[in-house]
Amino acid sequence: MMDFNASKSLSGQITALIDAGLQQSRAAQPRRTYLGASRLGVACERALQYEFADAPVDPGRETDGRMLRVFERGHLIEDCMVGWLRAAGFELRTRDDAGEQFGFSALDGRLQGHVDGVVVGGPEGFTYPALWE
Repeated sequence: MMDFNASKSLSGQITALIDAGLQQSRAAQPRRTYLGASRLGVACERALQYEFADAPVDPGRETDGRMLRVFERGHLIEDCMVGWLRAAGFELRTRDDAGEQFGFSALDGRLQGHVDGVVVGGPEGFTYPALWE
């Protein structure tokens, strides 16, 4: 059996290919025409303006493959967390009647976002409803 961890070179090559694939997939996604709600905490107003105006990113400053892998893991762990919270007795809503994440829009659509869920009930000692993010 081949040990993919035995060679840093082999492991590095595979990781580089995965990262390149993730970057290609991201580049193929349509550009947002709005600011995401998570961007509201950014301290640099100029960065937000450039992002909103869809100014090109400086070469070499794109989101790297390692960070894209972190984002992907975050999306995957959300499903685990939903199961864990429900097993702990929390009543959680994560999708609307159409099966979509709960979302919101403000400023004529120039600001948009989605929430991971809303905790509507559960064990005593907590206040409901509560945003789960």
